[in-house]
Amino acid sequence: MAEATQSQSGAPPQATPSQVGVAEGTADEKHGFRRKLVGRVYSDKMDKTVVVEVDRFVRHRKYKKYMKTRERYKAHDPENYYREGDEVEIQESRPLSRGKRWKVIRLVRGSAERILEELKAAEAE
Repeated sequence: MAEATQSQSGAPPQATPSQVGVAEGTADEKHGFRRKLVGRVYSDKMDKTVVVEVDRFVRHRKYKKYMKTRERYKAHDPENYYREGDEVEIQESRPLSRGKRWKVIRLVRGSAERILEELKAAEAE
């Protein structure tokens, strides 16, 4: 029976993407695993770039206390849509410049200013 599950070369059969649960032709299959993080836009002053601050809780190795750490990532925003204070999701990508290796995927939650502007625009119409 063991001979039937292995190919002629003796190597075990490889699982196809549909068997693993990944649709064929998706970006995940093509590029492999890419990290996704959620953070707050810290700065939107650059053209087509936002700085996203990601807060995490890391456990201290010796004292076992959880500490808050912050990391800032430069992310690509081609339309200059995202503003300071927005909560966004970013995903790893190929290097776009010296310090930019992330792309903004979606808006998780808008800042208070964005919500107020959208309400005022809806009332004006």
